[in-house]
Amino acid sequence: MISLFVVFAIASSIALGYRTKINTGLFAMVFAYIIGCFCLGLKSKEVIAMWPIQIFFVIFGVSLFYNFALLNGTLEKLASILLYQCRKVPRILPYALFLAAALIAGLGAGFFTVMAFMAPITLMLCNKTGLNKLVAGVAINYGALGGANFMTSQSGIVFRGLIESVGYTEDAFLFATLIFVTSMLLPFFVITFLMFATHSHKVLGTHIEVSKPEAFDAKQRMTLGLIGIMMGLVLFPPVLHTILPANQTIQFINSRMDIGLISVTMAVLALLMKLADEKQAVSKVPWGTLIMICGVGMLISVAIKAGTIDILAGWVGTNIPAYLVPFTLAVIGGMMSFFSSTLGVVCPALFPIVPAIADTTALPGIVLFTSIVIGAQATAISPFSSGGSLYLGSCRDEEERNHLFTDLMFKAVPICLTASVLASILIFLLF
Repeated sequence: MISLFVVFAIASSIALGYRTKINTGLFAMVFAYIIGCFCLGLKSKEVIAMWPIQIFFVIFGVSLFYNFALLNGTLEKLASILLYQCRKVPRILPYALFLAAALIAGLGAGFFTVMAFMAPITLMLCNKTGLNKLVAGVAINYGALGGANFMTSQSGIVFRGLIESVGYTEDAFLFATLIFVTSMLLPFFVITFLMFATHSHKVLGTHIEVSKPEAFDAKQRMTLGLIGIMMGLVLFPPVLHTILPANQTIQFINSRMDIGLISVTMAVLALLMKLADEKQAVSKVPWGTLIMICGVGMLISVAIKAGTIDILAGWVGTNIPAYLVPFTLAVIGGMMSFFSSTLGVVCPALFPIVPAIADTTALPGIVLFTSIVIGAQATAISPFSSGGSLYLGSCRDEEERNHLFTDLMFKAVPICLTASVLASILIFLLF
């Protein structure tokens, strides 16, 4: 009975958040309090302790540091340079948009920031070149998602934290790497398919009018240097530990490398170097995303305490053939993400059931985690989800916006979800 109430609470949090435009995490915290204290008999301190402080701190630290690159124009300059490079080969424009969005997101700007920045530029380029707006929207949406999935960027950090929290501590970096690689390879096939389906490969001309971007200034060069140092500190120790797992020195260094603490250290260096204003950098931390992720995380922790997650895992593991489980998780993730956030709702809700399903079906956890993510991110282009709504909101012409709404809803979503399901099947066969 309590498990049904928990499921109702999760669904209600998502529905109320969508309906009222109030942060889903706030509703989730209220339900966590009511169910935890009054149904499960937990103390209020126990419910408060369910706030995922590790994930909160990491996202805060990384966002704070990369806000300096956003504020001083480093990220915008990188995107402009990439777009300028393909001005004489316009047919690769969708792929350039994908890579530009992925680069900025991979450097830490985050999915929402990249979509908000790239959407107006993308629609402008579509009007100049004749590129189909559906193709361009899918390209930047996939790019922002794929780049953010990088192991040291916002989504990749969340994935690693969630994977570690459900018991896969040693393999979290490897699992997050496969999620990133898959989310970078899959879009090329989808974009190419859409290019030919919409005849965009024939429409695009032979030249794009893009002004040559100016060289990086002193602050931007220093920012790039700090980004490079941070990536080296975060990436090299895990890679070396994977290659030389028995080396005690590498093991010691790797165990002390925390991306959240490193990011805060880099942010302090950026402040000392006066690379951007402190108040602006702090104000641009995605507080709403943090509240959503952590609030839903509290409710999911209550669900685990109530046994709801075990029941769901048992149902999936015993009622669905093993070879269909990755397919099923991809579809479930896609359906949930149609109206909600992959980071804030889908992954915190579904990742905890992976260990139990893996035990029941003998499927590798890496397959299940990857299937959930690519399925959930496939429908982020929905007009009701984050990516689609940001892209649609950047369209100024009402008639054009209505047409784009239909394309996103009835073309982009089915095509992207189908591609993700096929990818999950391929991953299952490979592993």
